[in-house]
Amino acid sequence: MNDTPGWASPGSSPSGEPDPENGPGTPQDSAPPNWSKQQPPPGQWSAPGSPAAAGPGSTPPPPPPPPPAGPGWGQQQGWQQGWQQPHWGKPPSPKPGVIPLRPLGVGEILDGAVSTMRAHWRTVLGISFVVALVTETLMVVAQGLIENSDLNSLGDRATFGDVMRAVGGSLTLNVLALVITLLGTVIATAMLTMVISRAVLARPVTTRDAWSDARPQLLRLLGLTVLLGLLGIGLLAVGVTPGILVAVAGSTGGGIALGVLGALAAMVVAAWLLIRFSLASPALMLEKQSVFKALARSSKLVRGSWWRMFGIQLLASFIVFLLSGAIQTPFVVLAMLTGEGGASGFLSSDSAGYGWTSLIVIGIGAVIGSTITLPISAGVTALLYMDQRIRREALDIELARAAGVPGYGDSPADSTTSGS
Repeated sequence: MNDTPGWASPGSSPSGEPDPENGPGTPQDSAPPNWSKQQPPPGQWSAPGSPAAAGPGSTPPPPPPPPPAGPGWGQQQGWQQGWQQPHWGKPPSPKPGVIPLRPLGVGEILDGAVSTMRAHWRTVLGISFVVALVTETLMVVAQGLIENSDLNSLGDRATFGDVMRAVGGSLTLNVLALVITLLGTVIATAMLTMVISRAVLARPVTTRDAWSDARPQLLRLLGLTVLLGLLGIGLLAVGVTPGILVAVAGSTGGGIALGVLGALAAMVVAAWLLIRFSLASPALMLEKQSVFKALARSSKLVRGSWWRMFGIQLLASFIVFLLSGAIQTPFVVLAMLTGEGGASGFLSSDSAGYGWTSLIVIGIGAVIGSTITLPISAGVTALLYMDQRIRREALDIELARAAGVPGYGDSPADSTTSGS
């Protein structure tokens, strides 16, 4: 049998026997054997050192000094900093599609463009392949006709009329090829921008869907592209005109120097405007803006971030250039070996080196290169636009709602990425 007493509240007798002197029921009854029989009345006990324990009329002792300042495990400040205010880090950003819905880094922008091409490869590569095939075919035909035109067969006895007719034919073919290339680029950019806008929300998209979304804005996008091209040509003309006038006046050396300086200044201004208006295309397509409103929208989004935009666009252009060169170089070498006259004829000034066989082989390489690089260029531009809107206008919240991410409210009826 265990004789260890259990826990009992003060005031109870361990043995249950009455005190022989005071009788049962007195406070001394309940005092354990080692306690003094002179116990304070119930409810009047105070902790040692308190004013009540010191007795009436006594001066209370001063309060204890505060703990020294500074963090530490045994101090309140360290306790609050280490335990009462834990830092667990920010929750991860939602990523319903090809990018996380937060401000993007350079690598995430490039990865988003490539991920779009992987996730929707049938639609993306189908669009870029068809556009590249049509434009490059027409370019090959135009270049072949130019190489075999009367301009290359004119002899020393050619008249001025013969030269003008040959030059006019070549110029017409070049302009036609340029127009076809421009139209193909506009169509590819418009449709790929729509594909990327859906890929951000992880929504399926077909070529028909992309065409249906892009078609209403195609004419405006063409007008925007032509306007930017004319703006660059106009700036170059303004820059070189003073040098031309000086050269015509008789100072040829001074005119050439002034023309070169003017051309360089025009190129700097054109580059500045090109970056400033680089987001006009996705703004026009995704916000259904007009041409001039899209230019103003791009200017607003780029303001304060020009150098960042310039660096990312330059890096993307460099990557596209390297990738395109790596794809097309084997075809150029093959064209040199299979062309009329072999490699020596291809590198010489003889037109036989630029026959139809060489042009077709080079065209095949250009089609493959454009099929791969067009989606990357369009993707970087569209994702830069979204990144700037996320940074300035909290577009990530609207995108999360449109994608149906839990915790961001109901998904709106309009699934586009256009905002206010």
